[in-house]
Amino acid sequence: MRFRCLAGAALSAALVGAPGADAQPARSASLRPVLLVSIDGLKPEYLQHADSLGLRLPTLRRLLRESASARGVRGVLPTLTYPSHTTLVTGRSPAAHGVSSNTTFDPLLRNQGGWYWYAEDIRVPTLWDRVIQAGGTVGAVHWPVSVGANITWNVPQIWRTGMADDQKLIRALATPGVLDTLEQRVGVPYPDGIDESITADEERARFVARLLEWKRPTLTLAYLTAFDHEQHEAGPWTPKAFAVLERVDAALDTIVTAATRTFGDQLTVAIVSDHGFSASHSDIHLASAFVDRGFIAVGTDDRPTEWRAAIWPSGGTAAVVLADSSSALADSVHALLKQLAADTTTGIARILDRDALRAQGGYPAAAFVVAFKPGYRLGYRLRGALRTAASGGMHGYAPDEPQMRASFLIRGTGITPGTDLGLIDMRDIAPSLATRLGVTLPGAEGQPRFPPRPR
Repeated sequence: MRFRCLAGAALSAALVGAPGADAQPARSASLRPVLLVSIDGLKPEYLQHADSLGLRLPTLRRLLRESASARGVRGVLPTLTYPSHTTLVTGRSPAAHGVSSNTTFDPLLRNQGGWYWYAEDIRVPTLWDRVIQAGGTVGAVHWPVSVGANITWNVPQIWRTGMADDQKLIRALATPGVLDTLEQRVGVPYPDGIDESITADEERARFVARLLEWKRPTLTLAYLTAFDHEQHEAGPWTPKAFAVLERVDAALDTIVTAATRTFGDQLTVAIVSDHGFSASHSDIHLASAFVDRGFIAVGTDDRPTEWRAAIWPSGGTAAVVLADSSSALADSVHALLKQLAADTTTGIARILDRDALRAQGGYPAAAFVVAFKPGYRLGYRLRGALRTAASGGMHGYAPDEPQMRASFLIRGTGITPGTDLGLIDMRDIAPSLATRLGVTLPGAEGQPRFPPRPR
């Protein structure tokens, strides 16, 4: 994933219950349980061609046989983890839901690499909001953009330095008492938020399983990160990535087995991903061209000190934000971007203007977005060569790029196994899950892909 309003204590303690006490289902009679598991970076081809790839994925392959599934999911702009996960629970585009990128706009690098961790940035109703309003309960482990969310039992994703204080941070932001009890039941400390290793995924899967069995949430949200992390490091379609995915499959089995044991045939299981992947060969340091043209000033410590036009990084795309709305500045920046795009070594596929961004529902604060060809990605140097060699893998490209397609499969009563949903829009997933839960999602831009679960 990395290319990398809390309630009162008394109320929270009442929701958690005494340590060791197993809660009965806290659901309205009209609601039905849904388990939503996100496997970051899971392209549909890994499932559809597992045999020819030599992949041992017994859990995912079994679920694929038992589910309706999409041939691919067209994502949002940008095809990054945090905007995509927010779309997955709102059915809205980033311009509507408010989470524009992974990281917040920080042209002078003062926010210490801060991400959109906080649920208060989500401006529209989420699935968890609607479930709570309907009298149900929600459990979440490591779900993006969930700090301070209206989630009954929440262990949110957040990190800062990777030092010991990060553990205290997660504990302070999690629902009071939940993490302590889960650690007792699982028998290991909860992994650091910055830890995206496969071992961390395996341990978090055990935490999800114990939360399911303990609290029986109406909606359970779980997020597994290691496959994305390995594809960034080693690249997609590599033996190292395959090995991690096989272990993710086993971690998924831990979660699905616990959920099925808990809810039986009442349960709907949905497996999603947020984006695909492309192998990388070149970094393009757009900011260095902006510095040369005078749009960014850099101090003696090689940090930006002033800006008139700044880059908002998104991996396979780069948003350009202007300090003022003057046509002269916009024209000057656009001229530079067109000049860079004319150089075929930069790998710029196209430049999106405000009208194009409005149509795609991405980056409302940006004047332009530079969309790279797969293989090229945004670099971060402020000085030096425009292009340098790269390795590993990247996402964040324009959502119409086939390599960025994500996965979706869903199993439950009333859903015909083997149903081919075709190529779907990511905004369809949240309203589809809402019908299974027994709630509505007002304002969703997508449409349900199948009927509600039978009563």
